[in-house]
Amino acid sequence: MILTGRSAWWLREDMTEFHPGSIPIVLLAAILSLMSTTLPAGETTHTLAPCPASPNCVSSQATDAQHFTEPLRYTGEATLAWNRLKSALGTESRLSIVEDTGSYLYAEARSLVLRFVDDVEFVLDPEVDVIQVRSASRTGYSDFGVNRRRVERIRKVFSEQP
Repeated sequence: MILTGRSAWWLREDMTEFHPGSIPIVLLAAILSLMSTTLPAGETTHTLAPCPASPNCVSSQATDAQHFTEPLRYTGEATLAWNRLKSALGTESRLSIVEDTGSYLYAEARSLVLRFVDDVEFVLDPEVDVIQVRSASRTGYSDFGVNRRRVERIRKVFSEQP
């Protein structure tokens, strides 16, 4: 692409060096891009994001009864339990796995009619033989128990597998 005249606001007329006033903006852009590539909460810490005050979230790491649900418990090898989890997720309609690192799994579930998206996360915690779980609606206030029922269906399929 050939640029004529003054091509970009951040370059001087001769296009060989930055305009001094553009340095803070470039630094801010660099910082924001680094922030957007940070790892999800469970990636390294075995913790999930806390539930909001609204009742449309359940988490095995919640400290209040309204949001708390049990983690998925397993015996045996962690990798086998992780494969059982993925198999159980395959039985959920309208749920797709977006990211799986082997110890953190992020999936999105869509509602049937209005196509609302719920975020579903799992973190493998092999030190205590559990898989931590969180399921939360992205929008709205109440989910009428949808996230809790989803986690319980996944738990049932997970626990019934050999």
